[in-house]
Amino acid sequence: MNSLNSSIEFSLNGQPQRVPAGVTVAAALYLAGSGITRISVSGEQRAAFCGMGICQECRVLINGQRRLACQTLCVEGMAVQTAAAAGT
Repeated sequence: MNSLNSSIEFSLNGQPQRVPAGVTVAAALYLAGSGITRISVSGEQRAAFCGMGICQECRVLINGQRRLACQTLCVEGMAVQTAAAAGT
């Protein structure tokens, strides 16, 4: 299969998602819905902003480790948990 036409499946907050191979987790979050990664201390929704890893707004748990969604490529079978889903 041509890599341009391939896709991968991963878990987002416990739900299976399928996205094109080669996309970042931040892009996958937008493809799967709102792109929201966390809730700020003042209760505001946050999402990837700078796309370079500087702003830190895209922090998520990937396979249990804190990572930046904009700097991490999706891989088959990975488990992504957003703090927004947990309400924190």
